[in-house]
Amino acid sequence: MAWGPAGLFLLAAADSVGIPAVGGVDALLITIATTRPALGYISAVCAIAGSILGSIVLFAIARKGGQVFLARYTSKGTGRRLHAWFERYGLATVFVPAVSPLPMPMKIPVFCSGAMGVHWAAFIGTVIAARTIRYFALAYLAERYGTGTLTFLKYHWGAVLAFAISLAAAAVIVLRLLQKRQQLVS
Repeated sequence: MAWGPAGLFLLAAADSVGIPAVGGVDALLITIATTRPALGYISAVCAIAGSILGSIVLFAIARKGGQVFLARYTSKGTGRRLHAWFERYGLATVFVPAVSPLPMPMKIPVFCSGAMGVHWAAFIGTVIAARTIRYFALAYLAERYGTGTLTFLKYHWGAVLAFAISLAAAAVIVLRLLQKRQQLVS
């Protein structure tokens, strides 16, 4: 908290690279935006930048040797289901947990993206879009509701999740249309 936006950047980067801070980035962003409203949107930008940096590092690690790790952990159980979801829905599996303030696993989809050879620009664009929506929305809610922001999210979690899923569905539709268009051009 004492480090303000810079501390938020570091926490977001650490969380996205794989050092768990479940809800910590959101809570710190809300706290900063509530206690120092002038820093709310600057803090959101720092959270976005830190999250992107951490996600890129994890993505790059998975890109270098993640196939072996992925094969070992996706042969059965939850890992298998997550892998199947990723193959079917692609970057929507990254977008939904990245945009939703509800606790959802994001490191596994990020790792799958790298290990499965997803294009760098598509991955980074997805993370930027999702985190921008999430962190600017949290800064806005903190500005509007102050210390009641977490209570607001608690009581409206269904609407928040529905919004995240709707955005993901729209993203999947747009990506599929772009892929079909590219196939027609090729």
